[in-house]
Amino acid sequence: ENPLEMHEGELEILDVNDNPPTFPQRSIALQMSEASASGARFRLEGADDPDIGTNTVAAYTIGSSDHFSLKTQKTESGIIIVELLLEKSLNRELQSSFQLLLTATDGGTPQRSATAQILITVLDFNDNPPVFDHDIYRGSVRENAPRGTLVLKVKANDLDEGLNADLTYRFSDVALRRAQNVFSLEPGTGEIRVQQPLDFEEVNSYSLDIQAQDYGSPAMTGHSNVLIEVIDVNDNAPEIKVTSASNKIQENALPGSFISLINVIDRDSGANGQVRCELQKNVPFRLQRTSNHYKLTTSETLDREAISEYDILISAWDLGSPSLSSNKTIQIAISDVNDNAPQFAEASYNVYMMENNAPGASMFAVTAQDLDLE
Repeated sequence: ENPLEMHEGELEILDVNDNPPTFPQRSIALQMSEASASGARFRLEGADDPDIGTNTVAAYTIGSSDHFSLKTQKTESGIIIVELLLEKSLNRELQSSFQLLLTATDGGTPQRSATAQILITVLDFNDNPPVFDHDIYRGSVRENAPRGTLVLKVKANDLDEGLNADLTYRFSDVALRRAQNVFSLEPGTGEIRVQQPLDFEEVNSYSLDIQAQDYGSPAMTGHSNVLIEVIDVNDNAPEIKVTSASNKIQENALPGSFISLINVIDRDSGANGQVRCELQKNVPFRLQRTSNHYKLTTSETLDREAISEYDILISAWDLGSPSLSSNKTIQIAISDVNDNAPQFAEASYNVYMMENNAPGASMFAVTAQDLDLE
């Protein structure tokens, strides 16, 4: 009987609400033209919360105001976009500044929150913000793309003229933290390029907020979101791990007897992560696949007196193009059992001797051999 039983399980670590939301800055400075029409929206830097699920940022509110309200929208990537909505037209000559308290709360229990002051300065001129061609840009890049590779290009337009229509592009503060300098955004052209090595196995996608700001006074800003998918390449060879092993087996073990448990892992995805495994030919062993593991068992009877030790070569390769492979050698010693009787050199002996030998004199010597050990 085979003594091995395998059971697989998954352990999920549940998040607790142990982190409050945090704003990149405690105060948010905005400049608004008094010519801004009612309904104009002004993007606010959102709060970040390292917790997940319901424990992350769930809602934003502002203090009571006749001129402003808050509008939020959740993107496909789960990020809440926060915009300040102008409800009532401004008049710089009547009121040139506003202060509002922005509060971010999470959905955990107990609920945690953070606040930031919104400081609004009302100025004249430049009353058209830049507008991007797309609300969401989508791009992809292979994980082995060299530094400087162009991922995509963003473009915004401004209906104003002169300096009020000249634009510069940059990542938002939150996006800079998420991108970790992996990508660069050319301020003048809007080109997003690879700046640091990518690794699909570490991060397979990026969601980046970008801004286009004009040179007017006050400067106005447009916003968009960039989703970049990292494409896997076959850059990881399979890893062969012997998770349970015995380097000895008795020579009278029955065919199918368990020897070792072998796990083959490939960190790549798709066909690049699909693995095949096999033994070298002409050995009395075989591999049996069970889920993501392989069992090394005997395939026929063993004979220590014929072969006392095996160096078994295990090969694994993935289905990527080009395919990557790895090898591992397992040494197995065959333990002796008493399966051989002693044998004389001859089946019978004829002995001749002289008469009158003294008692105790040697007459003849015989020898026997046993192929077993000890």
